[in-house]
Amino acid sequence: MHGMKPTYDIIIIGLGGMGSAAAYHAARRRQRVLGIERHTLAHTLGSSHGRSRIIRQAYFEDPAYVPLLLRAYELWRQIEHDSGMHLLTITGGLMIGPPDSHTVAGALRSAREHGLEYELLDAAAIRRRFPALHPTEGTIALYEHQAGFLCPEASVTAHLQCAAALGAEIHAEEPVLTWEADTAGVTVTTSRGRYVTERLIITPGPWASRLLADLDLPLVVERQTLHWFAPTGGLEPFLPDRFPIYIWETEDGIQFYGFPHQEGPPGGVKVALFRAGEPCDPDMVDRVVHPAEIAAMRNAIADRIPALNGNHLAAVVCMYTTTPDQHFIVGLHPQHPNVVIASPCSGHGFKFASVMSEIMTDLAIDGTTRHPIRMFDPLRFRAQ
Repeated sequence: MHGMKPTYDIIIIGLGGMGSAAAYHAARRRQRVLGIERHTLAHTLGSSHGRSRIIRQAYFEDPAYVPLLLRAYELWRQIEHDSGMHLLTITGGLMIGPPDSHTVAGALRSAREHGLEYELLDAAAIRRRFPALHPTEGTIALYEHQAGFLCPEASVTAHLQCAAALGAEIHAEEPVLTWEADTAGVTVTTSRGRYVTERLIITPGPWASRLLADLDLPLVVERQTLHWFAPTGGLEPFLPDRFPIYIWETEDGIQFYGFPHQEGPPGGVKVALFRAGEPCDPDMVDRVVHPAEIAAMRNAIADRIPALNGNHLAAVVCMYTTTPDQHFIVGLHPQHPNVVIASPCSGHGFKFASVMSEIMTDLAIDGTTRHPIRMFDPLRFRAQ
């Protein structure tokens, strides 16, 4: 740092779902905050867009996530209150598949372990409760009442607006070139200049490998496509007061997920395949959704949600940044205790942005957190 005095308490690199929330939480704790984003604010070039993201509690990935989710719900309601924006819609949620599927069995394990309210529905009950869904005999579902969806672009905007109102400085369209840390602080060099801070939070999403190259993390950036279809019989069966979010695992192990109708463009009803993408470079990703990808999406829904298999209205590309075990990376940098890492999220992280930002702020200010994050240790891959 060459004797330079820190201008900020905390700098945050990357202002997507995680970084924007971290800016808000750090500013709430009266830190001098600078947030830096390489693109425009609430952009559609990374992982925090597409109008909706599922939030759920009966977490099939691992029961260890459930305590974090319970806190996440509280913090989503807090930012709604502080911003005056509606971000979280509760619709109920279905985890659908064969009884021994990861989606159903894993959700049931989490629900039982943490005493969550749920129902088990057989195929007939699914069809009766939600007529748009056509599961085959032998398919079951775990239904949880507290599942729903978040609005990602609005959530990023809400966090950044509240952060700015609390005094945070927000810079957009300013790529970070390098960062250097020592015991005195951290220097961040961007396309516009150099900034000095006591502590750094890095939440770069798909660009993690570049900003964390010294850690040689085994990350894969995957291109994903999101689709909107016009239901053939109208929107009524898919309205939020009668249609839940869902994740559906087919007999051959494919997962797809979807939402109720949302007002506003592009209209229709959103659905997507889960973890069906190919590796990509985040700066050279193909942004065109091709006919074969639309056909693959139609193939998944044609017999299972036939009313949804209407006109294809729109599609967009987003990216997952995935670890080998599909869990997050969150913690202190192993060589620099004044640097916090919070990336990647392996395709299921947006719902955690509210609580992860609390964790990041804890780590940056106190060096520790009360939340359970051992499973996200950045060093866990080194012994493998």
